[in-house]
Amino acid sequence: MNRAGLAVAGLSAALLSVAPLFLDAYQVDVLNSIGLYALLALSLNLILGEAGLFNMGHAAFYAMGAYTAAILNTRYQIPILWTLPLSGAVAGVFALLVARPVIHLRGDYLMIVTIGVGEIIRIALINDVFGITGGANGIFGISRPKLFGLTIRQPQEFFYLIWGCVTLTILLFLRLKRSRFGRALNYLREDEVAAEGNGIDTDYYKLAAFGLGAAWAGMVGTLFATKMTIISPESFSFWESVVLFMIVILGGAGNIAGVLLASFLVVGLPELFREFAGARMLVFGLVMMVMMVFRSQGLLPAQGRS
Repeated sequence: MNRAGLAVAGLSAALLSVAPLFLDAYQVDVLNSIGLYALLALSLNLILGEAGLFNMGHAAFYAMGAYTAAILNTRYQIPILWTLPLSGAVAGVFALLVARPVIHLRGDYLMIVTIGVGEIIRIALINDVFGITGGANGIFGISRPKLFGLTIRQPQEFFYLIWGCVTLTILLFLRLKRSRFGRALNYLREDEVAAEGNGIDTDYYKLAAFGLGAAWAGMVGTLFATKMTIISPESFSFWESVVLFMIVILGGAGNIAGVLLASFLVVGLPELFREFAGARMLVFGLVMMVMMVFRSQGLLPAQGRS
Protein backbone atom coordinates (compact mmCIF):
# COMPACT_ATOMS: atom_id res chain seq x y z
CA MET A 1 0.00 0.00 0.00
CA ASN A 2 1.41 3.43 -0.99
CA ARG A 3 1.63 6.48 1.24
CA ALA A 4 -1.63 7.95 -0.03
CA GLY A 5 -3.42 4.69 0.70
CA LEU A 6 -1.95 4.53 4.18
CA ALA A 7 -3.00 8.13 4.85
CA VAL A 8 -6.58 7.43 3.71
CA ALA A 9 -6.71 4.24 5.80
CA GLY A 10 -5.35 6.03 8.87
CA LEU A 11 -7.80 8.92 8.53
CA SER A 12 -10.74 6.55 8.02
CA ALA A 13 -9.75 4.53 11.08
CA ALA A 14 -9.42 7.69 13.19
CA LEU A 15 -12.83 8.99 12.13
CA LEU A 16 -14.45 5.61 12.70
CA SER A 17 -12.94 5.28 16.19
CA VAL A 18 -14.61 8.50 17.39
CA ALA A 19 -17.90 7.96 15.53
CA PRO A 20 -19.80 6.65 18.60
CA LEU A 21 -19.16 9.97 20.35
CA PHE A 22 -21.22 11.85 17.74
CA LEU A 23 -23.83 9.33 16.58
CA ASP A 24 -27.03 8.13 18.23
CA ALA A 25 -27.59 4.53 19.36
CA TYR A 26 -29.35 3.49 16.13
CA GLN A 27 -26.58 4.84 13.91
CA VAL A 28 -23.93 3.13 16.03
CA ASP A 29 -25.89 -0.11 15.80
CA VAL A 30 -25.80 0.19 12.00
CA LEU A 31 -22.01 0.51 12.24
CA ASN A 32 -22.00 -2.60 14.41
CA SER A 33 -23.93 -4.50 11.75
CA ILE A 34 -21.47 -3.28 9.12
CA GLY A 35 -18.64 -4.54 11.32
CA LEU A 36 -20.17 -8.01 11.64
CA TYR A 37 -20.71 -8.24 7.88
CA ALA A 38 -17.16 -7.00 7.32
CA LEU A 39 -15.83 -9.80 9.54
CA LEU A 40 -17.91 -12.40 7.70
CA ALA A 41 -16.95 -11.02 4.29
CA LEU A 42 -13.26 -11.05 5.24
CA SER A 43 -13.58 -14.71 6.22
CA LEU A 44 -15.32 -15.48 2.92
CA ASN A 45 -12.67 -13.47 1.07
CA LEU A 46 -10.08 -15.96 2.27
CA ILE A 47 -12.04 -18.75 0.57
CA LEU A 48 -13.39 -16.95 -2.49
CA GLY A 49 -10.97 -14.08 -3.03
CA GLU A 50 -7.66 -15.69 -2.05
CA ALA A 51 -8.21 -19.36 -2.93
CA GLY A 52 -10.78 -18.85 -5.70
CA LEU A 53 -13.28 -21.34 -4.23
CA PHE A 54 -16.91 -20.49 -4.95
CA ASN A 55 -18.74 -20.75 -1.63
CA MET A 56 -22.39 -19.71 -1.48
CA GLY A 57 -23.15 -21.45 1.81
CA HIS A 58 -21.03 -19.36 4.16
CA ALA A 59 -24.02 -18.62 6.38
CA ALA A 60 -23.99 -22.30 7.42
CA PHE A 61 -20.63 -21.89 9.18
CA TYR A 62 -21.79 -18.61 10.69
CA ALA A 63 -24.81 -20.48 12.05
CA MET A 64 -22.72 -23.37 13.40
CA GLY A 65 -20.63 -20.94 15.44
CA ALA A 66 -23.62 -18.96 16.71
CA TYR A 67 -25.55 -22.06 17.80
CA THR A 68 -22.48 -23.65 19.41
CA ALA A 69 -21.93 -20.53 21.49
CA ALA A 70 -25.62 -20.19 22.36
CA ILE A 71 -25.96 -23.83 23.46
CA LEU A 72 -22.81 -23.76 25.58
CA ASN A 73 -23.84 -20.46 27.17
CA THR A 74 -27.52 -21.17 27.89
CA ARG A 75 -27.23 -24.84 28.83
CA TYR A 76 -23.87 -24.96 30.59
CA GLN A 77 -23.45 -21.30 31.64
CA ILE A 78 -20.08 -20.97 29.95
CA PRO A 79 -19.19 -17.25 29.55
CA ILE A 80 -20.01 -16.30 26.01
CA LEU A 81 -16.57 -15.02 25.02
CA TRP A 82 -15.00 -18.24 26.31
CA THR A 83 -16.95 -20.10 23.63
CA LEU A 84 -15.19 -18.24 20.79
CA PRO A 85 -12.44 -20.83 20.18
CA LEU A 86 -14.82 -23.78 20.37
CA SER A 87 -17.36 -22.09 18.08
CA GLY A 88 -14.62 -21.54 15.53
CA ALA A 89 -13.37 -25.10 15.91
CA VAL A 90 -16.83 -26.62 15.42
CA ALA A 91 -17.47 -24.53 12.29
CA GLY A 92 -14.00 -25.24 10.94
CA VAL A 93 -14.16 -29.00 11.49
CA PHE A 94 -17.65 -29.14 9.98
CA ALA A 95 -16.38 -27.23 6.92
CA LEU A 96 -13.48 -29.68 6.49
CA LEU A 97 -15.82 -32.67 6.72
CA VAL A 98 -18.12 -31.15 4.10
CA ALA A 99 -15.36 -29.93 1.80
CA ARG A 100 -13.11 -33.00 1.80
CA PRO A 101 -15.23 -35.12 -0.60
CA VAL A 102 -16.00 -32.22 -2.97
CA ILE A 103 -12.87 -30.05 -2.84
CA HIS A 104 -11.86 -31.23 -6.33
CA LEU A 105 -14.95 -29.56 -7.82
CA ARG A 106 -14.51 -26.19 -9.47
CA GLY A 107 -16.55 -23.07 -10.09
CA ASP A 108 -20.30 -23.49 -10.35
CA TYR A 109 -20.23 -27.14 -9.28
CA LEU A 110 -18.67 -26.33 -5.93
CA MET A 111 -21.05 -23.39 -5.55
CA ILE A 112 -24.08 -25.66 -5.98
CA VAL A 113 -22.78 -28.04 -3.31
CA THR A 114 -22.23 -25.20 -0.82
CA ILE A 115 -25.72 -23.83 -1.48
CA GLY A 116 -27.10 -27.27 -0.66
CA VAL A 117 -25.06 -27.49 2.55
CA GLY A 118 -26.32 -24.09 3.67
CA GLU A 119 -29.94 -25.09 3.14
CA ILE A 120 -29.48 -28.45 4.86
CA ILE A 121 -28.12 -26.73 7.98
CA ARG A 122 -30.94 -24.16 7.99
CA ILE A 123 -33.63 -26.85 7.64
CA ALA A 124 -31.97 -28.99 10.33
CA LEU A 125 -32.06 -26.01 12.70
CA ILE A 126 -35.73 -25.32 11.94
CA ASN A 127 -36.66 -28.96 12.58
CA ASP A 128 -34.58 -29.11 15.78
CA VAL A 129 -32.97 -32.36 14.59
CA PHE A 130 -30.90 -32.90 17.75
CA GLY A 131 -33.42 -31.41 20.17
CA ILE A 132 -31.08 -28.62 21.31
CA THR A 133 -31.51 -25.82 18.77
CA GLY A 134 -35.00 -24.64 19.71
CA GLY A 135 -36.49 -25.24 16.27
CA ALA A 136 -37.96 -22.27 14.42
CA ASN A 137 -38.10 -20.26 17.65
CA GLY A 138 -34.36 -20.49 18.14
CA ILE A 139 -32.48 -19.97 21.41
CA PHE A 140 -33.27 -17.19 23.91
CA GLY A 141 -31.46 -15.75 26.88
CA ILE A 142 -27.90 -15.66 25.55
CA SER A 143 -25.79 -13.64 27.96
CA ARG A 144 -23.96 -10.42 27.25
CA PRO A 145 -20.17 -10.52 27.00
CA LYS A 146 -17.95 -9.42 29.87
CA LEU A 147 -14.51 -7.88 29.47
CA PHE A 148 -12.35 -6.97 32.46
CA GLY A 149 -15.40 -7.13 34.72
CA LEU A 150 -17.46 -4.82 32.47
CA THR A 151 -20.69 -6.17 30.97
CA ILE A 152 -21.08 -4.95 27.40
CA ARG A 153 -24.68 -3.91 26.75
CA GLN A 154 -24.92 -0.64 24.83
CA PRO A 155 -24.34 -0.26 21.06
CA GLN A 156 -21.44 2.10 21.78
CA GLU A 157 -19.76 -0.61 23.86
CA PHE A 158 -20.36 -3.30 21.25
CA PHE A 159 -18.89 -0.96 18.65
CA TYR A 160 -15.41 -1.16 20.15
CA LEU A 161 -15.65 -4.93 20.67
CA ILE A 162 -16.75 -5.60 17.08
CA TRP A 163 -14.45 -3.13 15.36
CA GLY A 164 -11.57 -4.22 17.58
CA CYS A 165 -12.14 -7.71 16.15
CA VAL A 166 -12.26 -6.23 12.63
CA THR A 167 -8.89 -4.54 13.20
CA LEU A 168 -7.36 -7.75 14.54
CA THR A 169 -8.76 -9.71 11.59
CA ILE A 170 -7.33 -7.25 9.07
CA LEU A 171 -3.87 -7.41 10.64
CA LEU A 172 -3.89 -11.22 10.78
CA PHE A 173 -5.21 -11.66 7.24
CA LEU A 174 -2.73 -9.14 5.83
CA ARG A 175 0.09 -11.10 7.43
CA LEU A 176 -1.40 -14.34 6.12
CA LYS A 177 -1.72 -12.85 2.62
CA ARG A 178 2.00 -12.02 2.56
CA SER A 179 3.07 -15.40 3.93
CA ARG A 180 4.03 -18.54 2.05
CA PHE A 181 0.49 -19.81 2.66
CA GLY A 182 -1.03 -16.69 1.08
CA ARG A 183 1.25 -16.86 -1.96
CA ALA A 184 0.32 -20.52 -2.46
CA LEU A 185 -3.37 -19.59 -2.42
CA ASN A 186 -2.75 -16.91 -5.04
CA TYR A 187 -0.97 -19.40 -7.32
CA LEU A 188 -3.84 -21.80 -6.80
CA ARG A 189 -6.43 -19.16 -7.65
CA GLU A 190 -4.69 -18.00 -10.81
CA ASP A 191 -3.81 -21.41 -12.28
CA GLU A 192 -4.47 -24.59 -10.33
CA VAL A 193 -2.81 -26.84 -12.90
CA ALA A 194 0.37 -24.77 -12.94
CA ALA A 195 0.38 -24.61 -9.13
CA GLU A 196 0.12 -28.38 -8.89
CA GLY A 197 2.85 -28.75 -11.50
CA ASN A 198 5.13 -26.64 -9.31
CA GLY A 199 4.73 -28.96 -6.35
CA ILE A 200 1.93 -27.16 -4.46
CA ASP A 201 -0.42 -29.55 -2.68
CA THR A 202 -3.60 -27.97 -4.04
CA ASP A 203 -6.04 -30.08 -2.02
CA TYR A 204 -4.23 -29.22 1.23
CA TYR A 205 -4.30 -25.48 0.59
CA LYS A 206 -7.92 -25.53 -0.58
CA LEU A 207 -9.00 -27.37 2.56
CA ALA A 208 -6.89 -25.11 4.78
CA ALA A 209 -8.43 -21.96 3.28
CA PHE A 210 -11.93 -23.42 3.50
CA GLY A 211 -11.49 -24.54 7.10
CA LEU A 212 -9.87 -21.30 8.29
CA GLY A 213 -12.49 -19.10 6.61
CA ALA A 214 -15.30 -21.21 8.08
CA ALA A 215 -13.73 -21.16 11.55
CA TRP A 216 -13.51 -17.38 11.44
CA ALA A 217 -17.16 -17.16 10.40
CA GLY A 218 -18.04 -19.42 13.33
CA MET A 219 -16.37 -17.06 15.78
CA VAL A 220 -18.25 -14.13 14.23
CA GLY A 221 -21.41 -16.12 14.93
CA THR A 222 -20.54 -15.93 18.63
CA LEU A 223 -20.36 -12.13 18.44
CA PHE A 224 -23.71 -12.03 16.66
CA ALA A 225 -25.32 -14.33 19.25
CA THR A 226 -24.15 -12.27 22.23
CA LYS A 227 -25.11 -9.00 20.55
CA MET A 228 -28.66 -10.14 19.78
CA THR A 229 -29.14 -12.43 22.87
CA ILE A 230 -31.47 -14.51 20.67
CA ILE A 231 -30.82 -16.47 17.50
CA SER A 232 -33.09 -18.35 15.11
CA PRO A 233 -32.68 -20.09 11.73
CA GLU A 234 -34.08 -17.03 9.95
CA SER A 235 -30.87 -15.15 10.79
CA PHE A 236 -28.82 -17.58 8.68
CA SER A 237 -30.82 -17.82 5.47
CA PHE A 238 -29.45 -18.24 1.96
CA TRP A 239 -29.82 -14.48 1.51
CA GLU A 240 -27.06 -13.93 4.07
CA SER A 241 -24.68 -16.00 1.96
CA VAL A 242 -25.74 -14.04 -1.13
CA VAL A 243 -25.01 -10.72 0.58
CA LEU A 244 -21.57 -11.89 1.70
CA PHE A 245 -20.75 -13.19 -1.76
CA MET A 246 -21.90 -9.87 -3.21
CA ILE A 247 -19.71 -7.88 -0.80
CA VAL A 248 -16.57 -9.81 -1.76
CA ILE A 249 -17.24 -9.57 -5.52
CA LEU A 250 -18.30 -5.91 -5.42
CA GLY A 251 -15.32 -4.86 -3.31
CA GLY A 252 -12.81 -6.79 -5.40
CA ALA A 253 -12.14 -10.44 -4.59
CA GLY A 254 -8.83 -10.76 -2.77
CA ASN A 255 -8.65 -7.10 -1.73
CA ILE A 256 -9.18 -6.50 1.99
CA ALA A 257 -9.72 -2.73 1.61
CA GLY A 258 -12.26 -3.41 -1.13
CA VAL A 259 -14.17 -5.85 1.08
CA LEU A 260 -14.36 -3.23 3.85
CA LEU A 261 -15.57 -0.55 1.44
CA ALA A 262 -18.20 -2.86 -0.03
CA SER A 263 -19.40 -3.76 3.49
CA PHE A 264 -20.18 -0.11 4.13
CA LEU A 265 -21.94 0.25 0.77
CA VAL A 266 -23.95 -2.99 0.80
CA VAL A 267 -25.00 -2.84 4.47
CA GLY A 268 -24.89 0.89 5.22
CA LEU A 269 -26.45 2.50 2.17
CA PRO A 270 -29.78 0.60 2.36
CA GLU A 271 -30.11 1.87 5.95
CA LEU A 272 -29.59 5.46 4.82
CA PHE A 273 -32.45 5.10 2.34
CA ARG A 274 -34.76 3.10 4.60
CA GLU A 275 -37.56 5.66 4.10
CA PHE A 276 -37.62 4.66 0.43
CA ALA A 277 -38.13 1.02 1.33
CA GLY A 278 -40.23 0.30 -1.75
CA ALA A 279 -37.50 1.29 -4.21
CA ARG A 280 -34.19 0.97 -2.39
CA MET A 281 -33.57 -2.68 -3.29
CA LEU A 282 -34.53 -2.03 -6.93
CA VAL A 283 -32.04 0.83 -7.12
CA PHE A 284 -29.45 -1.24 -5.33
CA GLY A 285 -29.91 -4.10 -7.79
CA LEU A 286 -29.54 -1.76 -10.77
CA VAL A 287 -26.34 -0.32 -9.31
CA MET A 288 -24.96 -3.84 -8.88
CA MET A 289 -25.78 -4.68 -12.51
CA VAL A 290 -24.04 -1.55 -13.77
CA MET A 291 -21.03 -2.32 -11.59
CA MET A 292 -20.68 -5.84 -12.95
CA VAL A 293 -20.93 -4.59 -16.54
CA PHE A 294 -18.49 -1.69 -16.31
CA ARG A 295 -16.26 -2.76 -13.40
CA SER A 296 -16.43 -6.53 -13.26
CA GLN A 297 -13.22 -6.77 -11.18
CA GLY A 298 -14.83 -4.86 -8.31
CA LEU A 299 -14.35 -1.43 -6.81
CA LEU A 300 -10.77 -2.14 -5.68
CA PRO A 301 -9.42 -5.09 -7.68
CA ALA A 302 -6.69 -7.16 -6.09
CA GLN A 303 -3.19 -6.51 -7.39
CA GLY A 304 -2.73 -8.14 -10.75
CA ARG A 305 -6.49 -8.38 -11.46
CA SER A 306 -7.35 -4.88 -12.67
